[in-house]
Amino acid sequence: MEREAASPPPSLQIWVNGEEVKLCSSRTITDLVAELQLVPSTVLVEVNGSAPVRSEWPAITLAAGDRIEILRVAAGG
Repeated sequence: MEREAASPPPSLQIWVNGEEVKLCSSRTITDLVAELQLVPSTVLVEVNGSAPVRSEWPAITLAAGDRIEILRVAAGG
């Protein structure tokens, strides 16, 4: 019996800081920040105009067409 070749997972298109990014699967904000090798405590992430607090990141799953803005937080005055 022949096995069918596994189809690749569907890609997910989002926008990060104005640039198109294709992900292999749905991910959370936490996953995206880690994939981009950013230190979570040094960035602010905005999703479709809303800035969730860091403790909410693991529960927010990115969806096709999401617009993500990642800002580096700087201390000082």
